Amino acid sequence: MKRDIKRIAVLTSGGDAPGMNAAIRAVVRTATYNDLHVYGIMEGYKGMINGNLVRLENKDVANTILRGGTILKTARCEEFKTAEGRQKAYDSLVAFDIDAVVVIGGNGTYTGAYYFSREFNMPFIGLPGTIDNDIYGTDFTIGYDTAINTAVEAVDKIRDTASSHNRLFFIEVMGRHAGFIALETGIASGAAATFLPETDWGIDELLSMLKKAAIRKKLFNIVIVAEGNKNGDANELARLVHENLDSYETRVTTIGHLQRGGSPTASDRVLASRLGYEAVNSLMKGVENKALGIVNDKLHKVDFWDAIHKKKELNQEMLQMLEVLAM
Repeated sequence: MKRDIKRIAVLTSGGDAPGMNAAIRAVVRTATYNDLHVYGIMEGYKGMINGNLVRLENKDVANTILRGGTILKTARCEEFKTAEGRQKAYDSLVAFDIDAVVVIGGNGTYTGAYYFSREFNMPFIGLPGTIDNDIYGTDFTIGYDTAINTAVEAVDKIRDTASSHNRLFFIEVMGRHAGFIALETGIASGAAATFLPETDWGIDELLSMLKKAAIRKKLFNIVIVAEGNKNGDANELARLVHENLDSYETRVTTIGHLQRGGSPTASDRVLASRLGYEAVNSLMKGVENKALGIVNDKLHKVDFWDAIHKKKELNQEMLQMLEVLAM
């Protein structure tokens, strides 16, 4: 039976991602337009446990669409993984008469939503907020496009000094378990090689390529390294090259958390706004416990279980293109 939704809560959890504020803004304004009350949960599931909820109105999200990070803050919460912690969180929602919750985050956020919604029969809708783009059920996640642009801009600047000094730069980007950022950064920056967690391309292939390049007198190159690749981090790869080749002077740069900050791109703002708008409309239509995404430019819904457990694969055509264009 369709529920009577009057009050909804929204939270951000896990790592912050550019565009989260745009999603919050869309949730608040869509809900307000439909005469719903909205409460922001501060610091994710930790704030849910502690009852840290604040009323949000249109004025509270004014001029937030351009801001990075999250105005609701975010935090890891081990207590929410316990039955006792989730009971406290439910009691907090009941105290504020919350009828449904919109969560914005990644795999861990979805896992919490899955178990909580099953235990307490509370409707949840999930929005994919993570720069890693590793959530099943959506072509792109909120923050991914901004992270790519940040990484490519950094690589372009490093290329100038690499060329000036004939140096080989190993540039490490985020991606412990997924190589989406590294893949697109490698293509967009014209990298000589790209190391991904999903591929078997190794140090021997890199050494062979660099030897051929040295014969052609090309002594500067850019190598993109996902932090979770199988051959070690950027420092380890640089060390191995230094030990096996005396032709190159190597340097290492880790872009790190720069990729998570900054004003979101237009693409991320539109994606986040679209998903926030659809989250409220979905709840009003009786949709429950689904993760929303965009596939082939259309709204797509999957069960939380599938979003958590099904693996999103890299585009094989892009992988082949990466190899060809790097030759």
